[in-house]
Order: sequence, then C-alpha cells, then structure tokens
Amino acid sequence: MNAQVELTVRGPEAYDLAKSAIDSMREHGVWPTPLNFELWLHYVGDPDCPLAKELDKALQCGQPFTEGVAETLANQFLPRSRLSEEIRDAGAVLGRELSAVQTAIDKARQVQIQYGETLADAAERMSGPEAETSLGDVVDILTQATRRIQRHTNVLEKRLESSHTEVSKLREHLEQVRRDAMTDGLTNLANRKAFDEQLNRLCGEADQRGTSLALAVVDIDHFKRFNDNWGHQTGDQVLRYVATALSRMAYPPRVAARYGGEEFALIFPREAAHEVHAALDALRLEISSRALRRRSTNDDLGVVTISAGFALRQPGDTHQQLIERADTALYASKRNGRNQVTCAEDEMSDAA
Repeated sequence: MNAQVELTVRGPEAYDLAKSAIDSMREHGVWPTPLNFELWLHYVGDPDCPLAKELDKALQCGQPFTEGVAETLANQFLPRSRLSEEIRDAGAVLGRELSAVQTAIDKARQVQIQYGETLADAAERMSGPEAETSLGDVVDILTQATRRIQRHTNVLEKRLESSHTEVSKLREHLEQVRRDAMTDGLTNLANRKAFDEQLNRLCGEADQRGTSLALAVVDIDHFKRFNDNWGHQTGDQVLRYVATALSRMAYPPRVAARYGGEEFALIFPREAAHEVHAALDALRLEISSRALRRRSTNDDLGVVTISAGFALRQPGDTHQQLIERADTALYASKRNGRNQVTCAEDEMSDAA
C-alpha cells in the first residue's frame, strides 16, 4: 500500500475512504472481496497512482472485473504489501528462535560457571597439607560435574542445530516469497515491478560498461476480440500461450515481463539492432505458426499474431525515455498493419 493511502487508512478519514471504495465497487458491479477492496482503496484513495490508472483502463473496456483481473493487478502493483506481511511473520519466527537460543546459551553459561567453581573447590581441597577429601571423592565430584556440563553442551548443540535448520527454511521461504512478489501470477513472467527494477539496473550497467541495451514492447493483436468472442478464460489462455513463447526466447541475460494487460516487454542487454530484430521476428513467426483451440470446447480460435516495437538505448537515456521510444515503434507496427516488428531508430530515419 502506498504511503498516501496507508496514512489515510490509519487516520480519521479511513471510514470515508472505505465507504467511497465500497460505493465505487457497487457502482461498477464489483464484489467487495478482500483483494478487490484493497485494490479499490488505491483506486479511490490515490486516483493518479499507476494501479488506479490500470484499473481505470480495465473498467473502461466494459469487461467483467473477474478474480483473474484482480489477481493480475495485485501481482503487478501490490507485491510489496504481501512481501511486508511475510517479512513480519518471518521476523516473529526468527525472534522466537533467537530467544530459545539465548535461553540455551544462558543456561550453558551458568553450568560452566558452576563447573569452574567445582574445579576451584576441588583444587582447594587437594592443596591443603592434609586433604579433607579423599582423591576418589574428588574424582567422583569432578566426574559428575563434567557429565553435567556435557549434557548442557549437548542440549545447546541440538538447539543451535534446530535453529540453523529453521532459519535455513525461513530463508528459503522468504526467497520464494520474493520471487512470487516479482512474478505475474497468470503468465509466470516477471511482473511490472520486477521489470522496472531490472530495466533500471541494466540501464545503470550499460552506462558503467559502455554496452548496448535494447527494449522491445510486444502487444497481442486484436486481443479484445478474444475476450469479447470467447470470454476471459480464453483470453487468459492466449496470454499464457504468448508468454510461453516469450519465456523460451528470453534466456539470460535477456529479461521478459508482462508489462500490463496484453502487453509484454523484453530487455536485450548487449545485443545489436539486427540481433534484436531477428529475435522478435522469430518470436512473431513462432506465435503465428499454429492456430489455437479453446481448451474447454476445442473450438478453433484462429491464429494469434503480435506486433512489436523496439528501441536502442542512447547514452544517458532514462528508462522512461527508452520505454517511450519503444512504445512509439510499437504503435508504428500497429499503424502499418500489425503482425510486424518496427525499430524506433528506423522509424526516425524514415521520418527525417
């Protein structure tokens, strides 16, 4: 939840915001599920945020606001709140483990102190001119003390081993949560948040190393037609089909992401324009190489085609400037008939 909305829900205006969210959901015929309610808090609480704008687009299409749509928006824009919750839970578990280990250490320390006192006492008894205690009794006392400290040492070792195992599991769980928070739930590609982070990182790397970077934006042609004719489940099937083809060609260091709706993005570090163009053309041909069939009824859905536009990053370009030029190239592909690939630099040369 962004700072503005979080501040509102923790203050006296929270009731008004909640009422506005419920009223807006009722107006759009959206059920007030917990996830929808969270989305709508952002929608009415911060109308200019990226989530609100994306939700507006979904509503303006006139399509039903399904659970799939809600989950897609949440995966793109709300991962941080879910990750924070997981981190809080992990912190509680870690706190309990550390407390148990500290208790075991404190107990072991007490036993060690007692053992030291026992050794000092034994030495004193044996150091006098006339030993008050026989050697056998001293050995017996020391043996018992040694066994006692060994027992507590074993308890401490087992406690440390158990905590190490628990912390390792916790680390693995948090890593999985982090991956989930960066993954689009429908397509299993990187989500918008992960894409933004990767693009920022790779832009910085390109500046440091003086290497090339290209960004492509891919859009499914006439995607609304699939939803209108066959429903959202079929639309989701088409999205997954395109995403699978994208994931096959996005081997490292390439990055593929669901950019939003039926749009995808591909980052090409250290590749020349002709290499990027060839890769996108191969992707376009692969996707259109076979007709899809509707899973539930086996109806023929026809051929899916994509349009793509890409831009080469110029020295000093911000990631937003790069996205804008790639978008311009995509629109050129659509304007010129769809099912094609356009390079922003070629488009600029033609315009000149």
